[in-house]
Amino acid sequence: MPVSKKAPAPRVLWKGAISFGLVHIPVALYSATVDHGIDFDWLDKRTMDPVGYKRINKKTGREIAREQIVKGIEYESGEYVVLSDKEIAAAYPKTTQTIEIESFVPANGIPFVYLERPYYVAPINRGAKVYALLRETLQRSGRVGVARVVIQTKQHLAALVPVGPGLVLNLLRWGADIRPWTDLPLPSEDAKKAGLRPRELEMAKELVEDMSAEWDPEEFRDEFKDEILRLVEKKVKAGQTETVTQPEPEEGEQAEGRGAKVIDLTELLKRSLRKGGGARSRSEDAEEEEEEQEEEPRPRRPAAKKPKTGKTAARSTGGTTRSRAPARHRRAA
Repeated sequence: MPVSKKAPAPRVLWKGAISFGLVHIPVALYSATVDHGIDFDWLDKRTMDPVGYKRINKKTGREIAREQIVKGIEYESGEYVVLSDKEIAAAYPKTTQTIEIESFVPANGIPFVYLERPYYVAPINRGAKVYALLRETLQRSGRVGVARVVIQTKQHLAALVPVGPGLVLNLLRWGADIRPWTDLPLPSEDAKKAGLRPRELEMAKELVEDMSAEWDPEEFRDEFKDEILRLVEKKVKAGQTETVTQPEPEEGEQAEGRGAKVIDLTELLKRSLRKGGGARSRSEDAEEEEEEQEEEPRPRRPAAKKPKTGKTAARSTGGTTRSRAPARHRRAA
């Protein structure tokens, strides 16, 4: 029954690292949302067979084979440029396993209209301490990290936001995707020019204060979905159901995730803080090395797995240090 259907346990969608300065925090992404919308399947009224989508030529009305389909972009009315799969693949951004923070901005500095899709970010491997450090620093400074991240083959702008015990990576819309206000018939931003009187503003303020409350998402329900589910349950109890035999699903290839190489994060944090501060003496380095030896020894880094495919294979950066630029050509999970 749809009413009792539970959401599946969250699964890892992407593995990599948060990066700022020389610091890399190994993390994994999890979907932060569950779709509880009503999904109406198409059925053949005569036989109750499922109805799917077909590739139809809009001019002839005939179905065409997959290999006969090419991709084109209309550059002016009726005129198209056709691009091959190879040309499109070459234009994809180089995949990395890094959430590369480019700046830190005030937490209230990003308008809601830019927010698109949230993901939960959780630490993996030995990244818990530095993850907590970044979370606490963002909370106490009232800032969020603005970053770039490639998920699958698409590059996204994103905001890394501290929320309660964790971090949320909220994908953002690009500035070019946001329409300006200029084409809308909006009233003046000046209250007097908009025709508002002081008494009206005061009454509106009192009404807002009277209706104010703490945000509680449990108070709000999807009434349409609830009504449909009640109707479904009623018909099930009345025996008004139909048997639909689904065709065997085709086996699809699943992308194999590859983790990012991560070196000692505490050391990288120290280097980032020292960056631009001049050379250190050998005695300072030796003293710090003695302190580090007293701490819990770090396990050896696992060797990078051998890639299974050629063009999309992960490339090892080699060495024991990492520069600011993230490793390239790593396929996203």
